[in-house]
Amino acid sequence: MAVREIEPVVLDLDRLEQMAESGYYNPYTIFEWPDSMEPDKPWMSENLTTLAGTEMWDELTREQQLALTRYEAINFFSLNIHGIRELLSDVVMRIHEKTYAGVSEFLHHFIGEENEHMWFFAQFCLRYGGKLYPAQPTLKADSVAHLSPVARELVVFARILIFEEIVDYYNAHMATDQSLPHIAREINRVHHQDESRHVAFGRMVFTNLLEQVAERDPDEVPVLAEYLENYLQYSIATLYNPAAYRDAGIPDALKLRRRALSHPVRVEAHDQVLKRTRKFLSKAGVGREIVK
Repeated sequence: MAVREIEPVVLDLDRLEQMAESGYYNPYTIFEWPDSMEPDKPWMSENLTTLAGTEMWDELTREQQLALTRYEAINFFSLNIHGIRELLSDVVMRIHEKTYAGVSEFLHHFIGEENEHMWFFAQFCLRYGGKLYPAQPTLKADSVAHLSPVARELVVFARILIFEEIVDYYNAHMATDQSLPHIAREINRVHHQDESRHVAFGRMVFTNLLEQVAERDPDEVPVLAEYLENYLQYSIATLYNPAAYRDAGIPDALKLRRRALSHPVRVEAHDQVLKRTRKFLSKAGVGREIVK
């Protein structure tokens, strides 16, 4: 039996393309990079750190708390860099395929903007942290490898969308957190501005591909739902980097990571971060219901 081709993804992107063009900025000149950061300011919002709200945070000295915000900011931006590199590879491979011919123009904007994001995230990490954290092992897609070509294609864009939605939750909060240094707020603000378009685009592509899966192979939808929920959990777990704990001078980093990940306060925080994405997936027909 011949494999049925993926239908072309046809979307109305005029508004998003106009926003991308009218909102263009030069990333190499828009930021004013200070020589150093104020030593008494957190680099990441304290209520977004992986120990926030727990007794583990309260047990830290103030110096350790500030150090944790610094290294978790470096980890967060490093995750952005590695995530962007992966999504750029996926998108570049598809930009001129027949399936995406109708959205190719927007994908050119997308690639350009993501490349610029990768640059300014790296600038922050290298200027102020002196390093990037290495990429973490990715979640294997073995459970969906047997699915149809369109379902596997959906997984690619779903991973991009989930990555962007989680990142945007943090960006939106930190963009207005006056406790952070100005450069940290600005980076989060600028990225949030662009990601709002990318999330809108990603949701449209996801919906188009999911409709194709549901029409052709409805039995694949529950398999996709399970994989995507696992990917949500995996993505949250990458924020808990034991290397950041060690750099902040906190002992027993691996034990602390396990304890923090399963802490009821942190589990509730995870649900808040993922609430918007789960609501979208549930409404689309491929996610669990939101009860909170």
